[in-house]
Order: sequence, then structure tokens, then C-alpha cells
Amino acid sequence: MIDRLLEGNHTFLERDFARHHEYFQTLARGQNPKVLWIGCSDSRVNPERVTWSKAGELFVQRNIGNIIPVHDWNVATVLEYAINHLKVTDIVICGHSDCGAMKALDKESTDVYIPLWLSNAQEAKTRVDTKIPPGDVPERAKERKRMLEQENVRLQLEHLRKYPLVKNAIKEGKISLHGLYYNLEDGSLTRLE
Repeated sequence: MIDRLLEGNHTFLERDFARHHEYFQTLARGQNPKVLWIGCSDSRVNPERVTWSKAGELFVQRNIGNIIPVHDWNVATVLEYAINHLKVTDIVICGHSDCGAMKALDKESTDVYIPLWLSNAQEAKTRVDTKIPPGDVPERAKERKRMLEQENVRLQLEHLRKYPLVKNAIKEGKISLHGLYYNLEDGSLTRLE
């Protein structure tokens, strides 16, 4: 597999890097993205590809379930760098269909770390449970899954707003927050309200 990745890099160098050499040289001197994209680690959801963005346009943070734990050092450092140093103007949290993290949230697990991490999304499950209880009618299982994926994005936006740095940047009109949802089946990206 590593040989395939190195071969892919060779193709990139020939087809893209060489063709856009000046652009990549500009990127080598620094980055200036306007969007911080917080998404899921799922290999099927490549933010640059699904938004047709070029290298350097998105500052990306990915983790299992696009989760923003309240008071997490990793998230805090990404936010601090993105807001204070890169001066991003928009922060996106993007969830997606067929999310394994949300499937795991909705069932018992013998894993050690995954359930601990997913506890940061538990409130989304609680909210969805009031609308479509687990094990309701089988016909509503797909609807429940989608609701959980989307409610998790909304919850993580709430968590994001609890960071003082984000709260102040919003108050000062420096950044805007956005919830997006990517549908793997049709490739569409939609806003969540």
C-alpha cells in the first residue's frame, strides 16, 4: 500500500504540481485559508474533494464523529491557531451519512476508548430518542440514523460556542459558524439550521 501512495505522489507531481508550480510555491511560503473545517475522519469524506477546494483553502481538523469536546486541548489549539493566527472567517462542522461513530453511539460497545469519546455526542442521541426511540419501527431506522448524524452537528456547534475564543470572535464579528451535512449516496453537501 505504501508503494501505491508513493506512486500516487509521483502522479500528483507530474499532473498537478508541475502544472501549477507557481501556486504550490506560494503555498510553500505560507498558508492563508479562510475556513476551518472540522469533519469526521471517515475516509470517504475528503473535505477538499467534496467542496472542490484547492490546497491551502481549508484548514482541516478531523476526528471520529466530527466531535468538539468542551474544553479539549487539541480542539482548543486548533481553534486558537485558526482564529488568532490564520484569521479564518468561517468555521464549519460537517457531519455525514452512514457515520460509523453515530452508529456506535446508538448501540452498546465493548471498546474502551470509542465510547468515552462518543460521550461528547450523547446529548444528540438523547434529543433524537425523544423523537424516534431506539428500536421504534424498522421503517424509521434510516430516518433515525440521519437525524442522529445531523443532531450531532448541531450539538457540536453548541460545544464550539462554549470556547471563550470562539464566543469572543463571534461577538466581534470575526467569524461565522456553519453546520453542513454530506450525503455519501448522492455527493450533496447541505446546510443544517
